[in-house]
Amino acid sequence: MVDLAFEPAHVLARKLRRREITAEALMRLYLDRIARFNPKLNAIVVLDADKAQEHAREADRELARGEVKGPLHGLPTTVKESFDVAGWKTTWGNPAWRDNVAATDSAVVERLRRAGAIVLGKTNVPLLLGDFQSTNEIYGTTNNPWNVERVPGGSSGGSSAALAAGLTGLEAGSDIGGSLRNPAHYTGTYAHKPSYGIVPTRGQMPPGIVGPGDLSVVGPMGRSAEDLDLALGLIAGADGAEATAWRLDLPAPSADGFKGLRVAVWGDDPRSPVDAAVGDLLQSAVEAIAKAGAVVDDKARPDFDIELAHTTYLRLLRGTTAARQPKDVFEGYLKKLPTLADDDRGYYATVIRGATLYHRDWIGWNETRAKLRRSWAKFFESWDVLIAPVAPTTAFPHTAEPDRDKRSLPINGRPVAYSSQLFWAGLPIMPYLPATAAPMGLAKDGLPAGLQFIGAFGRDRTTIAAAKWLEKLIGGFIQPPGWA
Repeated sequence: MVDLAFEPAHVLARKLRRREITAEALMRLYLDRIARFNPKLNAIVVLDADKAQEHAREADRELARGEVKGPLHGLPTTVKESFDVAGWKTTWGNPAWRDNVAATDSAVVERLRRAGAIVLGKTNVPLLLGDFQSTNEIYGTTNNPWNVERVPGGSSGGSSAALAAGLTGLEAGSDIGGSLRNPAHYTGTYAHKPSYGIVPTRGQMPPGIVGPGDLSVVGPMGRSAEDLDLALGLIAGADGAEATAWRLDLPAPSADGFKGLRVAVWGDDPRSPVDAAVGDLLQSAVEAIAKAGAVVDDKARPDFDIELAHTTYLRLLRGTTAARQPKDVFEGYLKKLPTLADDDRGYYATVIRGATLYHRDWIGWNETRAKLRRSWAKFFESWDVLIAPVAPTTAFPHTAEPDRDKRSLPINGRPVAYSSQLFWAGLPIMPYLPATAAPMGLAKDGLPAGLQFIGAFGRDRTTIAAAKWLEKLIGGFIQPPGWA
């Protein structure tokens, strides 16, 4: 029965509805696996096993009466630690919020439960969701199931590790700097970064904050592209008072397969060079897509200054994340700003400049974004999807170096700045575009790697569909060895 733990969520949900398995047995399977494997991974950091079993038994009683809450009835799920779950702590890995207990469920948790899912626990994150690895003083470090000496990504690193190791059926994470896609890439799982604003972020903001933050989105993670499609349909849509005024109507995929699909490919870039271990897999995937009948072009690019686009993303990103920092940190940025050299493009210089923007300057950068979004929209009149790397390397070793300016990644034998990962992460974030991360297989170092399908705003169904077609073409999630 162990292999059942690695089935995609949509398969598990179908078996539950047909009563081929019971919710209680499936819950017991996952709880047993958590007890056995989680100490080595540290993926799930909040757990209510007793309540989860109670809910599973009730789900079985409901099915026996012919009552089905929704498509996920009885499915064990977990969510990222930053999502509010009533009665559970939400800390974002921040010691200052160690005792923060949520009074209500986040919008995503509400909708998962309404669909019948059973939220059994929460998964680990980096401090303030701000790293490509997942470690914090409260819960410690999460390891990658493919190699526990390596990271599972961040900030939804606990989410991806739990999925890859077969500790949960479905996950929900968030993304402002690659935090859904990056962990999926490092663990061989799937993730979807929705078009900005289509999934409510209520209850997935720092304690006391109720307004949505710029750039940040929440979305599903799973072991198949079908799981993403299913989950997005359940969690997307207007929330609260907005639901009285508008309805979400995402267009169907723009094609029914790769044949004739117009595919642009952005496979490498000097701003974030891609290691051959990832690049070779990407090239193989693109070749398979072309052989399947897609119209492929690796030279097509949006008509704008790429350096300006990336700088715009970094300014807006750091302006948003600065709001999460304590007042004394912000005041330190203000003191440091006048000392920066004009040509200082280091990590902290970038952070400081973005964090201390005057509102007038933020409006200017936002206007630049609006123009860049128009260029992206024009680009997607000619192309259905853009394929790009998710990150430049496979999973890298854990690092305890606190100064990110001193961190680097070994790419093709040379050290490259750690923060360069933000280039690929930011491509769809700044212009609010949807992006679906899908595994490409195992690289020559034995670790998984993924690509991302980026689409026009609102074309979420198309990017997810492309991930489905790729799954059929070259395969999808691979069970990591050693967790049976």
